[in-house]
Amino acid sequence: MTQRQPHIQLSQSMTQARYALLPGDPKRVEHAAQFLENVEALGCHREYRALRGWFRGVEVLVMSTGMGGPSTAIAVEELNQIGVTNLIRIGSCGAMQDHMRLGDLVISHAAVRDEGTSDAYVKTAYPACADMSLVSTLVQQAKRLEYTAHCGYVRSHDSFYTDHEQEIDHYWSNKGILAADMETAALMVVGALRHMRTASILNVVVEHNACLTEGINDYQQQEKSAQQGESREILLALETVYQDSLEGRQ
Repeated sequence: MTQRQPHIQLSQSMTQARYALLPGDPKRVEHAAQFLENVEALGCHREYRALRGWFRGVEVLVMSTGMGGPSTAIAVEELNQIGVTNLIRIGSCGAMQDHMRLGDLVISHAAVRDEGTSDAYVKTAYPACADMSLVSTLVQQAKRLEYTAHCGYVRSHDSFYTDHEQEIDHYWSNKGILAADMETAALMVVGALRHMRTASILNVVVEHNACLTEGINDYQQQEKSAQQGESREILLALETVYQDSLEGRQ
């Protein structure tokens, strides 16, 4: 039996879940717990806060990854070691298109690898892509739930505060990129290399051309639209897990 992993501090004896939801923020783990039954806290070590519960009879692990690609890659590697095979990120993002609003969801089927973690694993020609069956189910469930969801490409990056943020944003926005986060590319690349199925749902917490600092502060202050988006992305991920499990793909 696989031993307890050094960073996430989980082992196969603690959970037999094949599905994991991965928020960045440890606080979002408790929010996800509200949608689960028979919740059991599994511990908190560094940025990795974890619990397990059941959604319609399916065991689900929820574990935070912290901020950025490096901690996300560690989470993917160690979850792989304890037998998790399906990873769905439930994160936040900044919109890169004018028509997107706070609380809208972004279902990413691929990501621009504009970060360093995935480069440590494989040449940049290797794509950062989601599992298409998970993406298809996410889109179907979003329509059923009548959530506003945009499906397309996102960009993953390493910093909010370079000297060229407006120029970078303008460039990728003109290329049709929907949103920016810090974790999706690393999740998809490392997951694929480890033969895991991955997907990413992002909640818009900053509209395009809005003030980053004000947007993040509003989110921390429980801004209504963004908080509704967070609840919706969690439920969308769980409904997708349930549907996927019915189809025997885990």
